Amino acid sequence: MTENRAIPREERRRAISAALAERDFVGVPELSAEFATSEVTIRSDLADLERQGVLRRVHGGAVKVGPRLERRFEEAQEANAAEKRQIGRAAAALVSSGDAIFLDVGTTTTAVARELLARSGELHDVVVFTNAVNIALLLEPAIPRFTVVLTGGTLRPLQHSLVDPLAGVLFERIRIGTAFIGCNGVEPDAGVTNVNLPEAEVKRRMLQASARRVVVADGSKLGLVAVARLCGVEEVDLFITGASADEAVLAELAERGADVDVA
Repeated sequence: MTENRAIPREERRRAISAALAERDFVGVPELSAEFATSEVTIRSDLADLERQGVLRRVHGGAVKVGPRLERRFEEAQEANAAEKRQIGRAAAALVSSGDAIFLDVGTTTTAVARELLARSGELHDVVVFTNAVNIALLLEPAIPRFTVVLTGGTLRPLQHSLVDPLAGVLFERIRIGTAFIGCNGVEPDAGVTNVNLPEAEVKRRMLQASARRVVVADGSKLGLVAVARLCGVEEVDLFITGASADEAVLAELAERGADVDVA
């Protein structure tokens, strides 16, 4: 730090998360010096971030977390369910008849799919590309109003997702209007991140193949950093989150010019 001033706790913890997104290890003495605070305080920060699943403490500091902390789809679906429904409704409202969209794997994107399905009287001729087997099955009753296209690839039962090998073949041949992308973390410095490496690669390809990029993430994801970076916050056209989102993180995203909708 260039100034010897007390750093607010939440700002300090976001900075620690961002540092871990750039390197594999952060040390307690180095963080103590950087933030001009005691090693006891830094250890408390690391303990709290470990409880949030952001990092894993080791001797002398902390390392970034890996896919081992990934939750099963059915388990994650129960968390912040009402908020995800609100986010899903706001995201589905962006879709018009005749659109072609990507729906990424995840519990929040599944909420988007449910809200699209609910628009039975007004929405038609929509092409939905997805790497989520559960989303494809959920949307099956909407055929032929919707055309549902699975990306292909290797099935991961944990998330009912399709990944490499062969998941990326489709992306080389199409260009889509809007991609709705799920994630495990949105942090102003670290960007949009995900805990699972194989799925992260598919998410990146979805983003690259889309004209409009919409990240859907409930409030618990804001301020967190996972192991795999998808993109910077400036590369996202719209973030849709929920009422539980940290106000400080929302303010920092706004300062960086991010368009955020709190559903």
